[in-house]
Amino acid sequence: MRLKKTLQQLDGRTGEGGGQLVRIACALAAVTSQPIRISHVRGNRQGKQNGGLKAQHVAAIQWLVEATGAEVDGMTVGSHTLDFRPTLPPTALRQRKFGITAGSSASSTLLIFQAVLPFLLFAGNENGEHIDLEIHGGTNCSFSLSYEYLDQVLLPTLQDHFGINVERQLKKRSWSIGSLSRGSIWLKIHPLSPGQSLKLHQPWDKPITAQDFELEQIDVSMLVPFALREHLERVLVSDLDQLFPGVSINFRLFEDSGHEARLYVLLVAHSKTGLRWGRDYLYDKSRKKKDLATLSSEVSRRVCKDLFEEVSTRGVVDEYLQDQLVVFQALAEGRSSFHRGAEPAGVDTDGGVADTLDDSDGPLDHSKSKRTRRDRTESAFGEGSTHTMTARWIASELLPNAQWFNKGSICSGAGVSFPLDT
Repeated sequence: MRLKKTLQQLDGRTGEGGGQLVRIACALAAVTSQPIRISHVRGNRQGKQNGGLKAQHVAAIQWLVEATGAEVDGMTVGSHTLDFRPTLPPTALRQRKFGITAGSSASSTLLIFQAVLPFLLFAGNENGEHIDLEIHGGTNCSFSLSYEYLDQVLLPTLQDHFGINVERQLKKRSWSIGSLSRGSIWLKIHPLSPGQSLKLHQPWDKPITAQDFELEQIDVSMLVPFALREHLERVLVSDLDQLFPGVSINFRLFEDSGHEARLYVLLVAHSKTGLRWGRDYLYDKSRKKKDLATLSSEVSRRVCKDLFEEVSTRGVVDEYLQDQLVVFQALAEGRSSFHRGAEPAGVDTDGGVADTLDDSDGPLDHSKSKRTRRDRTESAFGEGSTHTMTARWIASELLPNAQWFNKGSICSGAGVSFPLDT
């Protein structure tokens, strides 16, 4: 793969214009040794968030700077411009054990992990050694996936579809609500062998049938005050039975959150064919004048309704999972598709597309696919959430060999790999 060395300019106000853009841009720049400049960092964040780098971004970027021998400017909390110029490829990484500590106990360990995982995935050596990583910070934070979502939804999906193997353990829980103290997560990453590319382990255009949306089980994880457990469990069973009649309900995790303001529920629906959808709720409202029954009903109604709407969308992934898979689609070899909604990946679409392709287009040919149309990538694009659209744009900027089709529903990845002599 030929690596671009000219400075790539990225406008931090594009699409969702927040921290996701920074994390993905730095992650892919580190993998490809592509120098980047992000201006207007988190430029769409106003009010109390006030734009600029946050402590979690600085912690992740600092680790990438050291791992890639990068030159960096603007790497301070509050900075609105970041220059990141990595020089060493992932296969140059020699150390196999690392620790990262966020500058704030409220900084998400999971978002830091998202920023460094792509680099670590390609850091394999000839001995096939794994990489140990411990990250200190928050594990259940606002505006972030939780450890439970990582453990039950994201990492199992990455293993099922791409063969990405990450062992993990929650060593100490930490919240962004209530008294603050640093928690930690431990991860053992099994990177790709040198020269190996990431590949989809299932046919990208596997037909979607009604059976894919027949639910077999819903897993429930509750992190709430002990006094709320019985009430909330009863209401969740009632609400889930009403929305998903006949589906088995499995209470997978209960943990006393230790504080009346800490309420978190994750629901994970599993289909009979192995699809999964997650929806969660970290309670962010006032508890004043609310008894246990009222509070339980409010939490249950919100998370159950969200899960029902998610499954009813009839997509193969949930809203949050879709945007987190974009990076791996773009890095991988070959086609992949993780669409949401009833429209299958191979169907011809209108609007926002160009460069019509047909079945004579060589590597993009597939006997089962219909006509595809290549997406324009000048700005955030495609179907899905703003985060998903933004992730596609960043991936297209940093991995120009990756191509997207049919409003982002199909990706033909760049097939990134690194021999030992890179």
